[in-house]
Amino acid sequence: MKLPTDLKVTINSAMTLDGKISSYTGNSCISSKKDLVRVHKLRSKVDAIVVGINTVIIDNPMLTVRFIRSNRIDPTRIIIDSYGRIPLDSKILKTAATIKTIIVVTKQASKDTIEKIKKLGAHVIIIGSKLINLKKLFNMLYKMGYRKILIEGGGELNWSCLHGGIVNELIITIAPIVLGGRNAITLVEGKGYPIISQGIKLRLTKITQNKNDNEITLYYNS
Repeated sequence: MKLPTDLKVTINSAMTLDGKISSYTGNSCISSKKDLVRVHKLRSKVDAIVVGINTVIIDNPMLTVRFIRSNRIDPTRIIIDSYGRIPLDSKILKTAATIKTIIVVTKQASKDTIEKIKKLGAHVIIIGSKLINLKKLFNMLYKMGYRKILIEGGGELNWSCLHGGIVNELIITIAPIVLGGRNAITLVEGKGYPIISQGIKLRLTKITQNKNDNEITLYYNS
């Protein structure tokens, strides 16, 4: 299954020098205020933001545009949640009646949970019996009018989208921090490739530097 050529899918993330996107306790406040402004500018230019359910459970984010002035409405929030685990009191669902929100589940999610999610104002898409077919989902999102999609996923979602050939662009801010921790989440988790030659090759297109905070941001295309 191929994706439309004019669908742009970007992964954006911040990581430490040793590749962690959160500490072993789940703390993920890695980048500077200046980088957060960059991220929110990026959010203001996309149609939708996609995250995995673990990000919602651990961080309880809003996934809205803040820190900048923007006349655009907030991008649609899309949560990958195979089993319907999203907390009903999460910020995402509490604001689903006013900010368009889509929860993507499989047939494993209970009908009762799906109805509760819908009553809070979110839309529900059911794809697959046990696993969500991400290519099918992104094709569906394209048909719904979404052309620019930002992934702010955890390591598992990043792996699934990169491995599935869904991603066009990867933007990574590297903070001057070393976290360590064998249980700390890295930028890309998943099964991984057994040998280096099988790894995903990307092309570096741009480097920016934030000297005040000793950060660099790397831009890669697939």
